[in-house]
Amino acid sequence: MSIEIKNRKAAFSYFLTDSYTAGIQLQGTEIKSIRAGKASIMEAYCRFQGDEFYVFNMHIEAYGNAGYVTHEPRRIRKLLMKRTELTKLQRKLRDVGVTVVPTRLFIAKSGYAKMEIAIAKGKKLVDKRNTIKDRDQARDLERRG
Repeated sequence: MSIEIKNRKAAFSYFLTDSYTAGIQLQGTEIKSIRAGKASIMEAYCRFQGDEFYVFNMHIEAYGNAGYVTHEPRRIRKLLMKRTELTKLQRKLRDVGVTVVPTRLFIAKSGYAKMEIAIAKGKKLVDKRNTIKDRDQARDLERRG
């Protein structure tokens, strides 16, 4: 059974371009909560603090059998990437209106939690309407054919 938590809102709200895979620095029982599927990346976003890259507002529910030592659900978590990837990201984030959003949280074959992030540029309302229209047309074609 593979765990895969997606951010469906990201593809609707942003034009997604380059994507990267990053490891996440977790504490204690956070990995057990992720394996149980008790995490959300809907409101999450990524940002640099100094030379380090972090994910903000990612929610990992407290593990039920943790005892008295639990983690803070919305704490800031460090993303683990190669220095060359980080410098590419820093260069691309200098543009106006560009941000980095998490698109997928999953458990890799190695057993570690990984996050797929993408460089995103915000969509206007017209673009969102076009996305809805295209999706409806594709659904109609699927039903007919």
